[in-house]
Amino acid sequence: MNPFEMLFVPMVLFMVIVAPTWIVMHYRSVNRSSSQLSEDDRQVLEEMLVAVDQMADRIESLESILDADHPNWRQGRDGQAQQEV
Repeated sequence: MNPFEMLFVPMVLFMVIVAPTWIVMHYRSVNRSSSQLSEDDRQVLEEMLVAVDQMADRIESLESILDADHPNWRQGRDGQAQQEV
């Protein structure tokens, strides 16, 4: 009996059972690790959230100034948009 005949059944079992399971588990772990944010990405995201909050405050301030100076400024823009349509 030659070595190929002795290893035929274990090779088939490996190729049919072990290899596909190994591949699936590998890509599942790669997917999980890539879906989590790195520390740098998390820091950038936090900075962007702070910037968004600051911009929202600025917009509210500008709108309150416009409301005080030009009470109908919102209606003027809506009327202009309706004319364009």
